[in-house]
Amino acid sequence: MGVMKYKARTPGRRWGTVSAFDEITRTKPEKSLTRALRKTGGRNNNGRKTISARGGGHKRQYRIIDFRYAKKGLSGVIEAIEYDPNRSARIALIRYEDGEKIYIIAPMGVKAGDTVQCGSGAKIETGNSMPLRDVPLGSEVYCIELDPGRGAKIARSAGNSAMLDAKDGKNIHLRMPSGEVRLVREDCYATIGKVGNPDHENISLGKAGRSRHLGRRPKTRAVAKNPVDHPMGGGEGKSSGGRHPVTPWGKITKGLKTRKKNKASNSKIVKRRRRK
Repeated sequence: MGVMKYKARTPGRRWGTVSAFDEITRTKPEKSLTRALRKTGGRNNNGRKTISARGGGHKRQYRIIDFRYAKKGLSGVIEAIEYDPNRSARIALIRYEDGEKIYIIAPMGVKAGDTVQCGSGAKIETGNSMPLRDVPLGSEVYCIELDPGRGAKIARSAGNSAMLDAKDGKNIHLRMPSGEVRLVREDCYATIGKVGNPDHENISLGKAGRSRHLGRRPKTRAVAKNPVDHPMGGGEGKSSGGRHPVTPWGKITKGLKTRKKNKASNSKIVKRRRRK
């Protein structure tokens, strides 16, 4: 793992950096574990735009990842570490004892040929998956379930992990990547270690074309628009909006707490993020 810098042969390449891809051992995905990925253009099932500046991008195939820990009680061998265009982390192709192949999020420090286990009796080693009750305190884990059997939801992106702070009856105090401390049931599954490819955050795109390949279209500033298009538009000269930053629908967009006060999972939060 590492970051390479382009030679400054053009202005666009001057500041661009790219991953070294040292850990990648296979370039083509397992065909049986891929499916077509349809573009949405930031629109929902009603055809309404819910995310702006989305569209285009390079054609991709979606890699089916086993987030639900389907191979409990079995061990497997890592056949390859692969690049996944749909996420910042690398993925590992595992062949299990029964001959089935699956993809998992590759943790930091594993390589092709290593053995991984999934289940309650698994060893405390990087890449092995088990219920949180079997994980020692102070361990780093990733791909964590919030509800048993519903699949991994937490700490799935490059370089992320959560830490076990304490065990309280049938609940685990889990310190999230954001700093939030949350109660999670002890029978939720997680994987030992930390998500690989931590240098992803150090990559500089360097030019607009690389953003377009990722499906990110140009986004116009609100204050540069006309009043008919945005509440902060219009004004004489380069006006700064004259009001608190808002969305196109007039709702405050910086600093406003949008979490519901009576949300069911509020009781599971022991300590809020960013709270001293």
